[in-house]
Amino acid sequence: MALLMDHQFRQLPADKQVETRPFLEACSYLPYFIDCLGPTIFSPIKAEITGNLTKIKAVYDTNPGKYKTLQLILESEKDMHGTQWPRVGATLALMWLKRGLRFIQVFLQSLVNGERDETKPELLRVNVTKAYEASLMHYHGWFLQKIFKAIMYTAPYKAEFLRSLSKGREVKDDECLDKIKKFLVNFSATVDAIYDVYTKMNAELDYTVRAPDSEEEADAPLLRRQSFNPENTGMT
Repeated sequence: MALLMDHQFRQLPADKQVETRPFLEACSYLPYFIDCLGPTIFSPIKAEITGNLTKIKAVYDTNPGKYKTLQLILESEKDMHGTQWPRVGATLALMWLKRGLRFIQVFLQSLVNGERDETKPELLRVNVTKAYEASLMHYHGWFLQKIFKAIMYTAPYKAEFLRSLSKGREVKDDECLDKIKKFLVNFSATVDAIYDVYTKMNAELDYTVRAPDSEEEADAPLLRRQSFNPENTGMT
């Protein structure tokens, strides 16, 4: 559990503004969390999180004072890009990042709530499936959904996952789950706050990501393989 507890997200202020720098710093350790689920098989989610963090940081680094909070980034890019917004820049990257964060949030909350397959309680399949359906499934075409459903069947045993979170140390399940619950307090508040900003600013896009048509396209980030329908953006 040290992996999460050593890199806690900050408590949000009363206005629920998410400060960019500490947010990026806390998120930078989440790819290691994905490794605990499976460094190879869950690599698509890890790559998306890493890539989107890089894009947001690139914008933030151009003017840290101007982009002190995530909402300030969205507001600035809305003014800067006009009708192209929110399909550009850090706004688009954060939109996909928050979905990856929601995957982690729902997965961990499902663990804390004790949800499991009663016939095979040692497996994480129920938890991973719930997280995928609540975060990414809606935005994936049928082929990608089939791929991710196959990935879910490769999730590690619960004991292996908790041991990886604890950096190889043997810990009691109850102790580990209690620490996950504490981690979720600020993490969930942060994820929910980002979703609220996208809702209030009408920045959410509703399109599906398709599977690659070629080997060259397969090497490209998922964000480049989009089936975009402007009628689904809520902006027409």
